[in-house]
Amino acid sequence: MAVEAGADALGFVFFKGSSRYVTHEAAAVIIAALPPFIQTVGLFVNEELSVVNSVADSCGLDLVQLHGEESPAFCDAVRRRVIKAFRVKDAAVLNDMTVYQVAGYLLDAWSPVAHGGTGTTFNWDIAAQAAVSRRIILAGGLTPENVAGAIASVKPYAVDVSSGVESAPGKKVAERVSRFIRSSHEVTG
Repeated sequence: MAVEAGADALGFVFFKGSSRYVTHEAAAVIIAALPPFIQTVGLFVNEELSVVNSVADSCGLDLVQLHGEESPAFCDAVRRRVIKAFRVKDAAVLNDMTVYQVAGYLLDAWSPVAHGGTGTTFNWDIAAQAAVSRRIILAGGLTPENVAGAIASVKPYAVDVSSGVESAPGKKVAERVSRFIRSSHEVTG
């Protein structure tokens, strides 16, 4: 459904603590059926390096998105391109990002209880500052209603959505997915 709506990438959550969790076996079946040129991203939170690399290999993931407290050395040891997620509490995150040399930096809202998927926005001025010099993937509270404004404000490399297109955690709504992608494409041309 997301591919038909025009998504460029699909994320697969391999964090067992998430309501969006998918087994690597189920993800591999979905990935094998995808058309060409769709990027596949595996999301992990504080997982062992051997597990990250094994799942990435067995599923044929294109990228690995790390949402925990993974170190720069951990990121360097992943055998895929890495997107490192940062939960934005304040502008100090800009300094935290400087020690990571990864393919992309995902900025999401800070939460004391979750590593993402909260549906909460954060100060997009911080993301705009980061987007001047880094490939920023903007996440956190994006919806079909606000994604165009977010893109215009931040000018991110990409946007990431989950809860903003769901009726309940893990239950995507086709019309919201389609409208989100359409709205984001209208701004970027």
